[in-house]
Amino acid sequence: MTEPDEFAEDAPPVAEEIHLPAPSFLPVFMAVGITLGVIGITINFIISIVGVVIFLITLVRWIRETRRDMAELPMDHQSR
Repeated sequence: MTEPDEFAEDAPPVAEEIHLPAPSFLPVFMAVGITLGVIGITINFIISIVGVVIFLITLVRWIRETRRDMAELPMDHQSR
């Protein structure tokens, strides 16, 4: 039987918080933009342009949000 101390090294310290990103609708809007972009190729080029614009706006916002979340992490935080 293994000793419990072997697994204690893998667990984070009790005081350390686990970071989770905030809920967001950005992935849904990005999917809508991609869908409109692809559907617009067959139906109407203007729909494609609208889809690409939606995709690019949500991409920029998602990257900004992620960078802001990463900047708020403590300096000693390590990603595994």
